[in-house]
Amino acid sequence: MVARAFTVAFEGVEARIVEVQCALAPGLPSFAIVGLPDKAVSEARERVRAALASMSIALPSKRITVNLSPADLPKEGSHFDLPIAMALLAALEIIPRDVVENTVALGELSLDGRLVPVIGALPAAMAAAEEGRSLLCPRACGAEAAWVGATQVLGAATLDEVVRHYTGQAPITPAEAGEVKPETHSRDFADVKGQERAKRALEIAAAGRHHLLMVGSPGSGKSMLAARLPSILPPLSAVEALETSMIHSLAGLLSEGGISRQRPFCEPHHTASMAAIVGGGRGAKPGQISLAHNGVLFMDEFPEFSRPVLETLRQPIETGEIVVARANAHVRYPCRFLLIAAANPCKCGYLADPARACARVPLCGEDYLGRISGPLMDRFDLRVEVPPVAFSDLDLPSTGESSATIAARVADARAIQTKRFSGADGVRVNAEAEGALLEQIATPDAAGKALLTRVAERFGLSARGYHRVLRVARTIADLDHSANVHSPHVAEAVSFRLAIGTKET
Repeated sequence: MVARAFTVAFEGVEARIVEVQCALAPGLPSFAIVGLPDKAVSEARERVRAALASMSIALPSKRITVNLSPADLPKEGSHFDLPIAMALLAALEIIPRDVVENTVALGELSLDGRLVPVIGALPAAMAAAEEGRSLLCPRACGAEAAWVGATQVLGAATLDEVVRHYTGQAPITPAEAGEVKPETHSRDFADVKGQERAKRALEIAAAGRHHLLMVGSPGSGKSMLAARLPSILPPLSAVEALETSMIHSLAGLLSEGGISRQRPFCEPHHTASMAAIVGGGRGAKPGQISLAHNGVLFMDEFPEFSRPVLETLRQPIETGEIVVARANAHVRYPCRFLLIAAANPCKCGYLADPARACARVPLCGEDYLGRISGPLMDRFDLRVEVPPVAFSDLDLPSTGESSATIAARVADARAIQTKRFSGADGVRVNAEAEGALLEQIATPDAAGKALLTRVAERFGLSARGYHRVLRVARTIADLDHSANVHSPHVAEAVSFRLAIGTKET
């Protein structure tokens, strides 16, 4: 008779249920695992054999066959150890078969029977809840998986605890959801001397999730400003935290006993490969743009990134998701991030300083920023020049607002958007509004319309640029607690749109 246990195989952020079937048959003693396993899964038989031996359980002198169904789905990872062991224990009639079949299990076994933490406990708990089964996982993964309140999560430390639980000797207490305490931000906007326009642009970007490009000479404070952006972002909502943590769970980044409400902040180096940025590699893992989902992707030295990487950003910025295509699978990851890009005005960096600029001015600036294609530049809602700060100004006392003050305004604007889009499917912030919804919420008054028409005619504003100006104007109105978009809101939005370059694409 075949004993069954259940586990999951991962396809992007989705976990597919896998049936682990174990059969004992007469014949030469052997232990075979079939069903398209990779090397880590094939090695599970040795780990399971040693773990059972540590519990003084000897394998019978029979042919042991474990099948992972569906057999045409690739099985990767060490989390198949625990379900294989449970199916085998059920086949040996050590634990009841019926309760094993009502459980989704995942976990890696050490040779002494301890359960080692694995990635993907949160998506596995979602899959178990959809199937109406409980989840069994290593104890270290319990706080993460318990966030899915629709299913019971059991966290065990050893295989011996699992056996004692299912035989009724020592039931395991269900795990409770854990939350990582947010880090206190030591970097504050009050530390920044001057740069009021750049700080205003960052406030608008944070309030409506608008993409921002900062251009300035080396040392003007672009990286310093971007590093302080997390201090004004609101915490993740429960739904956003679950979405983001599912991706981080698959990447193995949830290691502190729970999930975090702090928005992710990713800053890849400009030498990063395309697979590192957009996802791919072995197993089609999520890239930096997906790890920054619901958070910030900061790309310093933006023109220094390779052209293929920059052009690959165009589609995810528009759609909010990325499809990693491989020969055997198409994996889809969400990636609704806030892009903050920083660049020097030219190769030498001193385009605006005649005393320090190179001999190729102004051609060097055109060539350098020309690495950013027109269609990609068109996707930046906000563009701001960051001028260098004079040395004498550094001795002046700080006069700018603190991060807490700015964060309060951003939180109020986000609350207005949450209420506004409560009935709109898939829309949470102004940057995601489009079509009839955008016209409904962001159509300016007569003076604002006239201004926008003149700008479109004078500077050749594209259709995408026109809509992005409307979205930014709506966010500025939200920061101003205005129910309607007026001419000053449109004027400020246009000023950021035309800050760098005056010709639209």
